[in-house]
Amino acid sequence: MSEFYSREESRTIKTGLYALLAIVIVASLTVWGRQDTTELDDGQSYEIKARFGRTDGLLVGDLVRMAGVNIGKVVDAQLDKDFRAILTLDINENIHIPDDSSASIVSSGIMGKKYIEIEPGGSFDFISPGGEFSYTQDAMVIEELIDRIISIGKANKSENK
Repeated sequence: MSEFYSREESRTIKTGLYALLAIVIVASLTVWGRQDTTELDDGQSYEIKARFGRTDGLLVGDLVRMAGVNIGKVVDAQLDKDFRAILTLDINENIHIPDDSSASIVSSGIMGKKYIEIEPGGSFDFISPGGEFSYTQDAMVIEELIDRIISIGKANKSENK
């Protein structure tokens, strides 16, 4: 490269190529991560519902997990009359979820895909097939989180002046 370009130009081209390579790697990992699907044990499952104010980035087909273990997937998404998302979850029939459990939309990493994490409660009664979660937590939008962090940093900076 040095025959045709100056040292500065060669360095710029190399930096651009490394940046392009990094973008390709991140895009590949994102696509590969989206292909993660769950097959339920021998096809036996039951459906339960969960209502959320926002589901940003969660899609039909995404996983449902408990304690980090895949126990189901999202099979349907609709809006109710109050414009809340009603998600239908297909849960492995061998998993019994206490009726005081909560369902949260979380992501695997900063830019990772979303999934539903179920935090089991302590009740001895279980959500019946066709039942619904009493407690849910909406998805956290990364842009809002970044804005909050920036505003906290600005507030701390102005206090230290």
